[in-house]
Amino acid sequence: MMVMQTAAQKAARSLLRDFNEVEMLQVSVKGPGDFVSQADLKAETIIRNELEKARPGYAFLMEESGSCGNDNWTWRWIVDPLDGTTNFLHGIPHWAISIALQRRHENGNIEIVAGVVYNPVANEMFWAEKGIGCFLNEHRLRVSARRDMFTAVFATGIPFAVSSEKKRQSFVQTVQSLMPHIAGLRRFGAAALDLAWVAAGRYEGFWEMGLKPWDVAAGLILVTEAGGYTSDPAGNPLNDIGMSVDTVAANAALFPKIREIVFENMPSKS
Repeated sequence: MMVMQTAAQKAARSLLRDFNEVEMLQVSVKGPGDFVSQADLKAETIIRNELEKARPGYAFLMEESGSCGNDNWTWRWIVDPLDGTTNFLHGIPHWAISIALQRRHENGNIEIVAGVVYNPVANEMFWAEKGIGCFLNEHRLRVSARRDMFTAVFATGIPFAVSSEKKRQSFVQTVQSLMPHIAGLRRFGAAALDLAWVAAGRYEGFWEMGLKPWDVAAGLILVTEAGGYTSDPAGNPLNDIGMSVDTVAANAALFPKIREIVFENMPSKS
């Protein structure tokens, strides 16, 4: 765990320097609403070098560089050097570094065994290890204890411009089904932090369709180790996550309700 935290903190120093000079960053466009900057690339290199030095032979799945290492890996890092890049480039102080560790067992089963989500601006290090628990810095975290939908605040991600009409319509239907029954809905622009905030009890739950593994891998173990639940909308577990991840996460009391609402409004159900 210290290896992951050290890598995140070292990359954070580089990102914070760039964040303070955001207007001067060299930026190229990957697609509408999805930018990549020199800051991402530098941070990813720092994280990879730190993790490789500490754990040689582990495989990688990284947002900017893709996959590397043995295809039959036993251990694999999943890295997002800058989740919330659009926030970062607009000077909005809500972004994070996300690092997760997967293990493949001899029977072929894959699970996420550790995760770190670090918000350098707030100096909040969310971390979890399987069977150990979830923590914010040194403080033990538990998911929210709220049991009623009308007191709950949920987080989500709004589909980008490139999203299909069917996906956008599904999102609108989900919001229409949910809003009359809850206290509020938030979209802050960083899925890793959304999941970390579910673990911390700041949100009761979160959902978003079509995320990438590096967006959610660390956040998933944060939520489960804090006593919450995660799955895809159909209820399938999210350990061996693919390249498009439909995600629902919430505390124990409200997870069945939010999962059902999301599932009933998925594109295939509409």
